[in-house]
Amino acid sequence: MSNYRGFSTIGQVKKFKLTDLELVKQNLFNHFNIRKGEKLMQPGFGSVIWSMMFEPLTEETKSLIQEDVKKVVGYDPRTKVTNVIITQFDHGVQLDIEMEYLPGNQSDSLTLTFDNAAQTLTRS
Repeated sequence: MSNYRGFSTIGQVKKFKLTDLELVKQNLFNHFNIRKGEKLMQPGFGSVIWSMMFEPLTEETKSLIQEDVKKVVGYDPRTKVTNVIITQFDHGVQLDIEMEYLPGNQSDSLTLTFDNAAQTLTRS
């Protein structure tokens, strides 16, 4: 039996209902897709990663990105970050987020690619 249920049309052909871990991943994807300061009436909501795309990937920048990932994932009480791997490429960064899904004590990962040239965020 699923603990959490939700609805999404993103990447779906006929199946719109998401449950548990897939719902959590979609919620996190949506949150990372919002730039900090972009949400009306909630300027602290969103991710700072979009504004850091062309910054050199120094230890300080990595630390800021890791803290942002922990903060965004921390908005969802069902998850906890266990590790973040940051990889920079020509026009953006890729994050491999390892996390624990708390209701089921299940470990999983989420890979997000922030592409500043195309202004897109993709999930794999």
